[in-house]
Amino acid sequence: MNIVIVGAQWGDEGKGKVIDIISEDADYIVRYQGGSNAGHTVVVDGQEYIFHLIPSGILHRKKICCIGNGVVVDPAVLIQEVRGLQLSGIKVDRRLKISTLAHVIFPYHKILDQLREKKRTAKIGTTGRGIGPCYADKISRCGIRMIDLLNPQVFKAKLKDNLKEKNEIFRKVYGHRGFDFSKIYKEYLNYGQLLSGYICDISSLLNKAITEKKDILFEGAQGTFLDIDFGTYPFVTSSSSTSGGSCIGTGVSPLAIKKVVGVAKAYTTRVGEGPFPTEFKADFAKLMRDKGNEFGATTGRPRRCGWLDCLMVKEAVLLNGISELAIMKLDILDNLKSIKVCTAYKYKGKLFKKFPYDLEVLENAKPIYREMAGWVGASNKSREFKDLPVNARNYISALQGILKTKISMVSVGSARDETIFI
Repeated sequence: MNIVIVGAQWGDEGKGKVIDIISEDADYIVRYQGGSNAGHTVVVDGQEYIFHLIPSGILHRKKICCIGNGVVVDPAVLIQEVRGLQLSGIKVDRRLKISTLAHVIFPYHKILDQLREKKRTAKIGTTGRGIGPCYADKISRCGIRMIDLLNPQVFKAKLKDNLKEKNEIFRKVYGHRGFDFSKIYKEYLNYGQLLSGYICDISSLLNKAITEKKDILFEGAQGTFLDIDFGTYPFVTSSSSTSGGSCIGTGVSPLAIKKVVGVAKAYTTRVGEGPFPTEFKADFAKLMRDKGNEFGATTGRPRRCGWLDCLMVKEAVLLNGISELAIMKLDILDNLKSIKVCTAYKYKGKLFKKFPYDLEVLENAKPIYREMAGWVGASNKSREFKDLPVNARNYISALQGILKTKISMVSVGSARDETIFI
């Protein structure tokens, strides 16, 4: 079966663990968007692995892991990630495949990302990894792809053309000295040679796999509300992080997708700027952040924390065609006297029961909560739904009713076996 795993909030939902578990039954695992601004954390046998570009399914032997055309690739980060896995005893070999059509992040993308953020009055909270400017070049039709790194003449012409324009912008707009052609050309030609054994036609590879009835898992980075179209714009990423991006970012037909699994935390977190209606007050936010180790896998930035927002998750179910949900980090809610979930917003006397996209509403609305009794004890000892504390079971059952979506998995810890299948 071909399955898409997608985040139902602002990313950091715990997709890495879900992907790792479902990867066991897949033949191919494919990353379809985003770049090294994303981080998937997986814990296996007590060892933590953090992935930025390589699909986390690489931890399963004999699985083919693909980086699709919808991903923007920082070659230096990718090479470092490959070497890190090899040092950990994970053989990458020819199991890693990179699309010829994936666009490449260059030093000027990163610097431009950082300079733009400094100039903005309203900060977006970008990671400064060059993701947005690389996607902008892609849309502006001046981007450089992985396949171009394998053709020295094509690469030379494209890089010269880019630097001719970009160096003017850097000097005149940002007061930056610009970039040296020779240095970048040599560095990236070398990257192309180092990665040449992995670069291939991903679309043909996956469509052949589909005809052979292989199982493909499509993994998204970030989350629904960081999607370039459907997220809390402009505080979003620069790619299509919803399930639809799985087709755009791989060259696979929508008819091939058979199931979409959504991933949501038992509460809500957000990194960077932007509206957050259910955000906790500072003291409680710190307590929950420390309890849940809520720090970005890529940047280490502290995540903002809040109660579960059901308007968000319901909208994510609709946008992605989610048929079942995985609820993550239930154990972080252990030993709270009461737990709240947001079921509506109120602003200027109007009740919103559907997620609004108006920034004024999102920034100023009062969340309407349903309050439930908490539970005492450690839920991470449970391995079956019936073993959870009664109020933890009530919480999951209430969510299923509010969201009108099947909850098929509950995570009660970071390890693979700390998972309840319903």
